[in-house]
Amino acid sequence: MSRPGREAQLLELDRRHVWHPYASIGASASQPLLVESARGVRLRLSDGRELIDGMSSWWCAIHGYRHPALDAAARAQLDQMAHVMFGGLTHAPAIELATRLAEIAPGDLEHVFFADSGSVAVEVAVKMCLQAAAPGRSRLLAFRGGYHGDTFAAMSVCDPIDGMHHLFSGVLPSQVFAPRPPGGVDAPPEEAWIAELRTLFERHGGELAAAIVEPIVQGAGGMWFYSPLYLRELRELCDRHGVLLIFDEIATGFGRSGTLFAADRAGVCPDVMCVGKALTGGYITLAATLSTPRVAEAIGGPLMHGPTYMGNPLATAVALASLALLEDGGWKARVDRIEEVLTEELAPAAELPGVSAVRVLGAIAVIEMRDTVALEAATAAAVGAGVWLRPFRNLIYAMPPYVADVEELRAIGRAMLAASAA
Repeated sequence: MSRPGREAQLLELDRRHVWHPYASIGASASQPLLVESARGVRLRLSDGRELIDGMSSWWCAIHGYRHPALDAAARAQLDQMAHVMFGGLTHAPAIELATRLAEIAPGDLEHVFFADSGSVAVEVAVKMCLQAAAPGRSRLLAFRGGYHGDTFAAMSVCDPIDGMHHLFSGVLPSQVFAPRPPGGVDAPPEEAWIAELRTLFERHGGELAAAIVEPIVQGAGGMWFYSPLYLRELRELCDRHGVLLIFDEIATGFGRSGTLFAADRAGVCPDVMCVGKALTGGYITLAATLSTPRVAEAIGGPLMHGPTYMGNPLATAVALASLALLEDGGWKARVDRIEEVLTEELAPAAELPGVSAVRVLGAIAVIEMRDTVALEAATAAAVGAGVWLRPFRNLIYAMPPYVADVEELRAIGRAMLAASAA
């Protein structure tokens, strides 16, 4: 079969059988792009075109594709074992990864539970807090505008009105929601918002097992940046009312917002922290839920969770190699460069009709439109500029791999401007 014929066949089979994220079967007017390979920061399509990946494959491929150190770690582990059950057995990659995570995490987050994905890490965090909580404490507090995953406990703490899971609102547990924190990482705190948060704790503190938030950056809920001072207030309220604090660092962890963890910017240590996405550099799905000794002691008995692929040797070995790449400290300069270049490139967007705001923090850049983005037109405009972007709702955003060079970053900025004009 000819190359174009094989491509057409695959895309027809995809249309007929494959269910893509947040999509209907066969309902899209446009076909997905067929990726043949990837290297560095570039995706090679089956038709020979190359696109700069401005999304880091949904924010996880921070070192780019086919990184020699990560490839070598995967190959070496395959020579030992790809998987072994974690119940009653253990192995060096998982032990070493847990130890390393405990060393680099904020405060005394020294106990590590490995999970399959970010959503499952959030489920585990919720279970930890519910098992550790005093009798009668079974609800969670979250910020409006947040997103924590697609499984049931995770969906219950996503924004209940504007979030993508409102279809399930009738069957999800009822949680307590604080208003979205006012925007601006460097903005002074708004006392009215703090007062409302205090009122919620006074009203519901006795029934809360935990508060769960995305620190500093709300990701899929709106790419919203807010002051770390609000996290300090939240920490104080949790302590005062005997409520555990969960930080969902799945999107922000490992340098994305400009510090190794967003918690570091706030100088706040949560009781439980979820990490994922960039943990393996985008190679294999893996996440982790970290807790303090206080939480583990409060649980007392076994934590009732145990995924089949928990602590997978292949994933933990690659994650160790990914963390080693971060340990040289070079990631900080690269993330600062991304922030500088994209701030410069996106400055003209603020003057464009239809643009509501432009935000850049670390390796996250956002053009917020006043109206919903025409997804197909905006995506086509970015692809025409040689870049892969995936806008959603009214947001055109990029989270590039840290290894993108200046010219690649400038191309991403141009593609964002082109998408905003589509």
